[in-house]
Parts: sequence; C-alpha cells; structure tokens
Amino acid sequence: MADKKKKSGGSPTSDDLDKSDQSVILTAQKQHQVITRMAHEIVEKNRNLENLVIVGVVTRGGVLAQRLSSELKRITGAEIPVGTLDPTLYRDDFKQKGAVLAAKITQVPFSIDNMTVLLVDDVLFTGRTINAAITHLFDMGRPKEIQLAVLIDRGHRELPIRPDYCGKNVPTQYVEKIRVRFLECDGKDIVLSGLGDNADGGGQNG
Repeated sequence: MADKKKKSGGSPTSDDLDKSDQSVILTAQKQHQVITRMAHEIVEKNRNLENLVIVGVVTRGGVLAQRLSSELKRITGAEIPVGTLDPTLYRDDFKQKGAVLAAKITQVPFSIDNMTVLLVDDVLFTGRTINAAITHLFDMGRPKEIQLAVLIDRGHRELPIRPDYCGKNVPTQYVEKIRVRFLECDGKDIVLSGLGDNADGGGQNG
C-alpha cells in the first residue's frame, strides 16, 4: 500500500490509483515543469507585461492562474493582476441545466479595457465553457486581446476555440474524464485520466 505521506508529493497515492481504469498524465514534478514552460511561452509572446492581466475559470483554472502569475513574477519580476470568473450563467446549456448549476463568485478587481487578458482553465474539452467565459469577459469590458492558456487539451472541440498556451495535449475518448488536482484545493498535485465516475473531477466541460 502506498505511503499516505506521499499525498502532496510527486507520486500518486493508493487513493488515486486504486482503480484499474486510472492512468497518470502528469505527476507533481511534471506538472510544475509544464507550468514553468507555459510561463516562459507567455513572456515570449507578451513583451509588454504591463498590459497583461490574468483571469482564471473557477475553481482549478483560478489556481492555475495564480501559479502562472507567480512564475511570471519569478521570471520577470512583474506583478500580474489575477482574477477569477465563473461562466456558469453564460453557458449555452444553462436553461436546460440551470436547476443543477450553481454559480460561484466572480472576482475581477481591475479593468480589462484595452488590456491583454490571459484566460486560464485547467482542461479544454468542447470549448463551451471557454466560449461562456469569453462572453462573460465582454460583459465586463472591451479587452484589446484575449489569449487562452490550459493545462490539458483533451480534444473533442465543438466550437472553433484553440489555446495559445497548452501544457499537454492528451488524446481521449469522449466518455473519458480528466482529473486535475492541485495542492491548493485538493491536497496534492497530479493529473489523472480514466473512464467512469471513478475519474470524475474538474475540467470536464472546458
């Protein structure tokens, strides 16, 4: 049995791998390396970081946004403002699922007018969540540009949306689920994939 002390480390615990349909996509170490690479790519594309703000899609997109901001500060010394938004009320299926969809608080304490907005989510799937998030952003203001960063792109797009920065492309079955876990909200850093309810988690409708 795996040592429970490894929950916050780089190795998956027995809680993660107790089902045969689970596979590890990113260990903690790989996750950290991927985020660092993404931050460097953001710097390469955005020479003027003074015009950059970051907005993460709650919940794990918000965690990833904070981590990217921290990496950008480490690399460049720049303090990049970070906010979070919940696009639930802007989803195209809200009328059908409104009774079971509960919106969380959007917190964007800065103007996005004429700014480059880096929109961040953990998993990109059909593109419908990102489409809703972009609609939400335009209700807040008129950004100069919107860029998209995701940790995992799992394919199966239903809308013409693609990321500017991607941690890892992961070919999946449509019914497969991606399970992103961050230390800040889940107690561990790991990304898993699998079939069925055993692999449920964040980022399924990105």
